[in-house]
This record gives sequence, C-alpha cells and structure tokens, in this order.
Amino acid sequence: MSSPTIAIVEDELAIAENYRDALRRTGYQVNLYHTRPEALAAFQQRLPDLAVIDVGLGAEIEGGFDLCRELRAMAPTLPILFLTARDSELDIISGLRLGADDYLTKDISLPHMQARISALLRRVSVMQSQSDEGETLSQGDLTLDVSRLHCHWKEQPVDLTVTEFWIVHALAKRPGHVKSRSQLMEAARVVLDDNTITSHVKRIRRKFQAIDSSFDAIGTAYGMGYRWQV
Repeated sequence: MSSPTIAIVEDELAIAENYRDALRRTGYQVNLYHTRPEALAAFQQRLPDLAVIDVGLGAEIEGGFDLCRELRAMAPTLPILFLTARDSELDIISGLRLGADDYLTKDISLPHMQARISALLRRVSVMQSQSDEGETLSQGDLTLDVSRLHCHWKEQPVDLTVTEFWIVHALAKRPGHVKSRSQLMEAARVVLDDNTITSHVKRIRRKFQAIDSSFDAIGTAYGMGYRWQV
C-alpha cells in the first residue's frame, strides 16, 4: 500500500520545503505548489489524499480561500487543512465556512502539525476500513451512509465535509444524549478547539437549513455541548 500523498500550497519556498522535508521524513509523499492556478491544474489531473493550503498565495491575498472553495467542489470529502500566518477569528471562521477540516497558524510546531495531519488521514483510513460493512444510520428524516460518507435529509443530499459528517454521526447515533465539544472532537478524530467545534456546528446547521428551513434537530445544551433532538 502506497503512502498518502500530501499537497502543500505555499508561496514561500523556504517554508514549503521545510514542511515537505518534515513530512517526507514521516513517510508521506509530498507535492509542492506555489500558486493557486498551478495547484488547481494539478488537482484537476489528480487529487492528493490531503491538502495543506496557505491563505495568501502570491498576489492573491485570499487565493487559498478561493482554492479551498474550488477543491471542495471537486472533492467534498477530501481532507483540507489551512496552515497560515493569518490568525484572526474572521479568517478562521471564513476558512471553516469554506469547508476546511482544520485551521492552523504557522507558529505551530512541526510535530503538532504532523499530529493534526495524521489525525485527518486516520479518519479517512477508518472510513475506508468500514467501507465493506455498509453501515447505514437512520434517524427520522436523517440517513447516513458511513461507507460512502453520504448524508441525506428528507431524501435530499447534504454535502458534508469529513469533519462535519462525523460530528453529525456522533450526535445522531445517540439521540437525546448531550455530546460535549471534546467528545465531538474525539468523534471527528481531529484535534480542534471549542470555538472551532462551534463553527462546524453552525455550518452544519446552515447546510441542513438550506434544504429544510425548519430544521432544528441539532440542539444546544448551554455550557455542555450539543444533542440530536428527536
């Protein structure tokens, strides 16, 4: 079995090579791209197993956001991670709203970055290992196909990222039970902070509400977490 391929989209060559060398030592195959058009052209030919994207790409101040949007349209469940110097709450929320699974700032240590990447890839591996089991979870108007990471609400498809899918799965598996933010992090198999989980839940609600304006199945237990309401 070949090792996962990671795409790094970073306009600063020295930084990109530093990340590449560290990830290669861990056993990953790594491809570097320095501009949004270069990365997009490569992705249209062949998708990586995970993409690490900077927000600012050369003259394109928000080129990474644009690339994330384009890549997410091509591959709804591909793990996408932002790694950028931009650390404002607005930028973090924008990245997550566009469908990124994680958002890291460049002051993060290389071992921590590698741990987050490993966590994202582990989720994909778990999903693939379950693909033969054909697990389906039905809860009222919700249907989750775990093997394909497909979600339907009232028989309409809901396009969820990998992180969003596992959060919904964790909530719907035990309706009425409150899941803390730390439990949702564990279910999503990724290290996130409380605010990031909150942003993911808001985005999930909006996706369901776009299909059904009366959707209210995800309830907030203030100070505790969230529950799937039956």
